[in-house]
Amino acid sequence: MSFIGALAFVVALLFSVMIHEFGHFIFAKKFGMKVTEFFLGFGKRLWSFRRGETEFGIKAIPAGGYCRIVGMSPRETLTEDEKPRAFYIASVPKRLIVLGAGSFFHFVLGFIILIVLFAGVGTTVVTNTVGFVPQCISATATKCAPSDPASPAFVAGVKAGDQIIAIDGVKYKKWADAVTKIRSSINKELALTIDRSGTTLTIPVTTISKSLDGKEIGIIGVNNKIGNQQQDIGQAIGSSTSLTGQLLKSSVTSLISLPAKIPALFRETFGNEKRDPQGLVGVVGVARVSAQTASDSRLATREKLATFLLIVASLNIFVGVFNLLPLLPLDGGHMAIAIVDGFRRWWARMKKRPAPAPIDVERLTPVTIVVFGLLAVLSLLLLAADIVNPVHI
Repeated sequence: MSFIGALAFVVALLFSVMIHEFGHFIFAKKFGMKVTEFFLGFGKRLWSFRRGETEFGIKAIPAGGYCRIVGMSPRETLTEDEKPRAFYIASVPKRLIVLGAGSFFHFVLGFIILIVLFAGVGTTVVTNTVGFVPQCISATATKCAPSDPASPAFVAGVKAGDQIIAIDGVKYKKWADAVTKIRSSINKELALTIDRSGTTLTIPVTTISKSLDGKEIGIIGVNNKIGNQQQDIGQAIGSSTSLTGQLLKSSVTSLISLPAKIPALFRETFGNEKRDPQGLVGVVGVARVSAQTASDSRLATREKLATFLLIVASLNIFVGVFNLLPLLPLDGGHMAIAIVDGFRRWWARMKKRPAPAPIDVERLTPVTIVVFGLLAVLSLLLLAADIVNPVHI
């Protein structure tokens, strides 16, 4: 199962790369640009076929992929037929769309995966079905002491198996929302509408106060069952939209804090510090987590699949954000150049001057090499950390 989990992650990663490059490809073709190659992997060509003017195929090193659009640099030698279709000839908005399409498709793929997760597979949630009603509210949760207050639900007659379908006449789709209602009702009587084996009952329960993380909350003293919840398509879209927003925000936060986390990663790799699960993790580390999840006997198959889908969706959204960084050789770096190019063209029009030549990306090769080198060093450090001191779940 570990091997299957790791293999599934690798396949999902390569599929994500293909989707990214397809984003570039489809919009480049739409805007009339010439695309000569669309390959998954790098190095020696293993297999390919040609359709129209584009060669599609697979190369030996499965470390990414690329989509070759003619005219990415003004220095590129082009035929007379290719010159009008060169990338650098296109308008700035078209260039930005082509460059940003890769990240956009990552976001779309992540969003679709989350819809599948919420609507198809379902998520593990606390249900509104009572699993156990303790006799008291005990600090040890094992036995009652004389000083422990009685459980309000036990005193009121709530039983295991009861479904709490409403509180004070208000129905809650999520038990988490009902918990919010209960916690905000300290020392207040609540009318619980309960379904007990098909019979609807109304049971009044008066909450008691309990301290949680230094804050007083109301509780009724029930332990509800854990179950799987599948949402209808409308709810799934809403949940996916909300979670995508949260993942986008956390991705941006992670990238901002990335430099500050590198010293800790270095100590975790070459020192004796324990690996921080919330710290930096490389592709090998994520694959290892995927393998651990797949082989965890404590999880049901549905839970394993749900965890895997969440990992892949999160990865796609993070990679989409990462690619938008304004650094060469990332897409965001090329987008920054296109924006500067557009400003230069606009300024020339304002001054009634001839349009300037497009910015020569090849002149920025030293910058590209430095950024590529830094990313390579970080990748090697992450690889070493994932092997020497891996993250465990």
